Amino acid sequence: MWGNTRNSVEKHNRILKELEADRIYADVQMAKQEWERAMMQFEDAQGQDEIDYAIYVLEAAERKYQIHLKRAKQARVNDDTSTQRQVSM
Repeated sequence: MWGNTRNSVEKHNRILKELEADRIYADVQMAKQEWERAMMQFEDAQGQDEIDYAIYVLEAAERKYQIHLKRAKQARVNDDTSTQRQVSM
C-alpha cells in the first residue's frame, strides 16, 4: 500500500520537474528569439534616436537571455544534485 503511494508521489514529482524543465527551455528559447530580433533592429536602425533605442532594447534582451541561461544552468545543477542524493540512498 505505502509502496504505491511512494511511487505515485515520485511519479508526480518527476512530472513536475519535467514540466519545469520544459518551461525553462521555452523561456530560454523565447529570450534568444527576442535577442535575435533586437539584433536585427539594431542592424536596421537609422538615425541617432533609432540607434539609441535599438541599443537599449538589445542590452535588455541580452540581459534577459543571460538570466534565463543562468536559471537553466542552475536548474540542471540542482537536478544533478538531487539525482545523486537519490542514488546514494
